[in-house]
Formats: sequence, structure tokens, C-alpha cells
Amino acid sequence: MARRTRQLVLDLREVPRWGGRRAGAGRKCGPSPRHGHRPRAPLASRFPCHVTLKVRRGLPSLRTVRLVRELERSFAAACERGRFRLVDYSIQNDHVHLIAEAASQRDLACGMKSIAARVARAANRIFGRRGSVLADRYHLHVLRTPAEVRRALAYVLLNARRHLAKLGRALPRVTRLDPASSGRFFSGWNRRFQPASSLHPPPVALPSTWLLRVGWRRHGLIDPAEAPGRTVIRTGKSHTIVQDQ
Repeated sequence: MARRTRQLVLDLREVPRWGGRRAGAGRKCGPSPRHGHRPRAPLASRFPCHVTLKVRRGLPSLRTVRLVRELERSFAAACERGRFRLVDYSIQNDHVHLIAEAASQRDLACGMKSIAARVARAANRIFGRRGSVLADRYHLHVLRTPAEVRRALAYVLLNARRHLAKLGRALPRVTRLDPASSGRFFSGWNRRFQPASSLHPPPVALPSTWLLRVGWRRHGLIDPAEAPGRTVIRTGKSHTIVQDQ
């Protein structure tokens, strides 16, 4: 007598696994992300950039003398990469301002990856710690006009004075430039203040874009006694500082 066979059911349902394309997959946003991880807009090589790096809370001040000197030596090795140039910088307590040039968005990303890694390694080395240092992605502002470039240069090089002004403190008389900035290597100060530095190699590269070499100077050289957030109005041979609108 022949045996009857039973048709088996083939279960083609997906077996749950870690990862893969599914609803809710992927890394979740932090509690307060500063900048979304969206693709950045293409960058034209003729435009310089103002970049800000923010560090995590709880770290000692980045303006520690040993760390500032360490970053100077580190920046000297990375400020000129051919298609990326670090032109100016300012180190504050919990963030770093940079003026940079790049041939493309990709070159900017690669250059900033190198700069960010150097900041993190230097901070961990000087403070004797381990772990991440930067709080988030770098903030990018592309500078497209001579006036915009001048404001950014003053903002970066005189950022310490800006913070004093925001706190309502009286701004001190200028006797020297901020040692935690590239002001000593900057050639765009007005006639009343033209310092120089013999550090070799310098921690910043010479600019190549027209905006950083020539264009911004049409709005007047920068006075080290300025407070960023103000604009300079030239009147004949003199100039007057007025508050921005």
C-alpha cells in the first residue's frame, strides 16, 4: 500500500537579524545635536571659509599655554596641504575658530579631519586623558564677499576681545596680540600696530584666494583695538568705528 505524502509549507519570512534595512534602523541622534549630518553644499575654490570646532564640556581651557604651544607646532605640519590651507586661527576656552581655503568640499573635509585630529590628540596629550574631544561636526560658514571676509578675520583674530565685550567688561588697551591666535603672523593690521613673529615654520599658510589676499583690504586694514561685531566706516583719511545694525 502506497504511503501518502504531505506537502510542506516553505516559510519565506525574513529572519530577524541585527542591522540591515528596516524601520528605525541606524544611529539615533544625540540629546541635543548642534548640526545635522546632512550633505554640505559644494564649495567653490575661490571662497575661503570660517570654520568653528567645539569641544566637549568638562575639558580644561584650550587656552592653556602648553596646549597653545603644542597646537602651534602641530598646525605648522598641517597648515599647507596643497589643496587645503589653514590661513588664520584663534583658540578660545572651549572652541577653535579657523579661516581656511580649500579647492573643493572634499578637500575641506579632508583638511578639517586632519586639523580636528591634531586638536584632539594635542588636548589628550597635554591634559593626560583619553577619549573623544570634539563635541560635534565642525560649523562651516562660506565667505563670499570682501566685507564678509574682513568681518570674519576680525572676528577670529580678535575673538578674545569679543568675549570680553559680551561679558560687559572694559576692553583693555592693546599692548600685544592674543598669543592664542595667529595674529602675530597676520599682515593686515593697520599702521598703528604691525607685529612680527620669527617662529619657523609658521602655524599658518599664506592665502591664495583673491578675497583673502586683496579683496578684504578694500574695506580697510584691521585695528587690533576693534571689538568684533562692529564695522569700520572709512571717512576720507580717517575711520570711525560704529556698531553693526
